[in-house]
Amino acid sequence: MTEITKCPVCSTRFKVTDAQLDAHDGLVRCGHCHDVFDARKHLHDDEPSRQLSLPIGPEFETDEPDLTPIPTIPELEAERKTLAQQVQFVEELTDEVVEKPPRKNDWVGISLALLLALGLIGQAAYDFRVELGSQLPGLKPLLAQYCSLLDCTVPLPQRADLIAIDSSELESDPNQSSQVTLHVLVHNRAPYTQAHPSVELTLTDIQDHAIARRVFSPADYLKAGEDAKLGVPANRDLDIKLRMDTADLKPSGYRLFLFYPK
Repeated sequence: MTEITKCPVCSTRFKVTDAQLDAHDGLVRCGHCHDVFDARKHLHDDEPSRQLSLPIGPEFETDEPDLTPIPTIPELEAERKTLAQQVQFVEELTDEVVEKPPRKNDWVGISLALLLALGLIGQAAYDFRVELGSQLPGLKPLLAQYCSLLDCTVPLPQRADLIAIDSSELESDPNQSSQVTLHVLVHNRAPYTQAHPSVELTLTDIQDHAIARRVFSPADYLKAGEDAKLGVPANRDLDIKLRMDTADLKPSGYRLFLFYPK
């Protein structure tokens, strides 16, 4: 199909075909003034009658045959970006990965974090030194050295619920009625060594009323040469023997209680 376009500079009119318009997206060069323009934006429907075949000066030259599509012009092509192309360009810029500069090590922060971690470990070792010493015997010497710096000790565990009386007897001396001997067999049920317990003895009368009470510490019942620091071994028995003078109390019964002083 042939149409008429008009040069916006010199007003010369030309015949153009669809093929010429599609070649460069409508861009053509005027054969008269050589100006480049978009022929589609300057199309005219007022094609002159075929009877008027005489040229009327530069105002109307429909038989001008030297209209040629312009070659690719980078400057114009760059200016005529479609909306889709612009959006795609923005997306490409958005997706571009910017390389971040390498981070510098914060040695001050790392040092503070290490000191804080060491402080927490030290506090935990102090608070749970008894449990650590009982569950990990090989660690006890190191805990003892640590406590020597803090002026503390690593005592043996004191679990009263894991130490029990297996048997007991209050025996009177046949030669001296005021002299009695207390025999107590204590069993350590813990899977680790425990401290020696204290023993509370309560003497009662015939009506089971308390008439005397006394507490015996490990120093009172351990034999000469026995070290209280060694404790009662795991799953072992402790034989306690105590001699007492009841004077004129004349007890008829007794009660025993094992405990660890607070």
